[in-house]
Amino acid sequence: MSKPSSRRSFIGHAAAGFSTLLTHRLAQAQSATEPQARTSLIEHAVAAPVRIEVNARPIPNFAPRDHSRTRFGSLEYRSGLVLTSPHRGFGGLSGLRFLDTKGERFLAISDQGTWFTGAIRYSGGKMVALDDVEAAPVLNAEGRPITEKRYWYDTESLARDGSLVYVGLERVNQIMRFDFAKGGTRAPGEVVPTPAGVRKLPSNKGLEALVFVPNGQPLAGTLIAFSERGLDADGNLVAFLIGGPTPGPFSVRRTEKFDISDAVLLPSGDLLILERKFSWFSGVNIRIRAIPLKSIAPGAVVDGPALFKADLGQEIDNMEGIDVHVTPGGETVLTLVSDDNFSLLQRTLLLQFALVE
Repeated sequence: MSKPSSRRSFIGHAAAGFSTLLTHRLAQAQSATEPQARTSLIEHAVAAPVRIEVNARPIPNFAPRDHSRTRFGSLEYRSGLVLTSPHRGFGGLSGLRFLDTKGERFLAISDQGTWFTGAIRYSGGKMVALDDVEAAPVLNAEGRPITEKRYWYDTESLARDGSLVYVGLERVNQIMRFDFAKGGTRAPGEVVPTPAGVRKLPSNKGLEALVFVPNGQPLAGTLIAFSERGLDADGNLVAFLIGGPTPGPFSVRRTEKFDISDAVLLPSGDLLILERKFSWFSGVNIRIRAIPLKSIAPGAVVDGPALFKADLGQEIDNMEGIDVHVTPGGETVLTLVSDDNFSLLQRTLLLQFALVE
């Protein structure tokens, strides 16, 4: 496993396992008449808040074949961790948002309806461990775990507006809002009204990314919702401006068969879109595109350059979450997290890069 070729073969099998697992889960979800299928799909959810142990193994080099390389497109690799836990419910991380400006305290969500909170520990500017990690169920308006309701557990995306946290649910294509000032992860959620087009998205390629636009930016007060692979008439990726000054649908130009997995807004006003694709020939590929926020408007088709690309030659997996923080020295740092699909063939990775241009 220490040889690059062996590692690539292993990850290739992981990618194949990832695709097979997704197909299997979709088939399970469609078998609504089989009680056992539902049990299998939510078996990693938690019923009550619990403190858990998370172990971290460093990833010293993002490119295992070239230890001297740190630059990848417009990003420079800072550090990475492989995360594991004896807690059966840890994994499936689909969204990540920092709760402070230091890039330490975080909120993450799994696609099985579970919150994860904790803090990243640094040494010399590199991530070395996670501290004080807690898992808690995502609650509905009645204060019950959302996993109790059929198909309301596929929690794929996160956005923050101060103490308000928005969660996108893919299979039902709904958005929930939580006020963390009222109990943090114990806060009950309420369903947010959404345009009819959101509910018409595909059940398995629906809501995948959420971004809230703060004051001082174009579209301030808007919640931007992106589909993973909901397509318009021209084959572009469907997205929505919800609330704010100019609500309405728009599209993101789809190129090279990439799908959206998450998005984040930079202080500069650029929207970064994390994308991924899978094929039997190339395995898993990821990409980050920059789109000026000022170019987004109802009816627009937006596009932007790729800042970063990576494939199985680098330390990636099924990357599904991205967030940003700015260091006291003014460095813009991107943090990416992967969804291991609770598969032994995949990994939960936490990666950090500095944006250098």
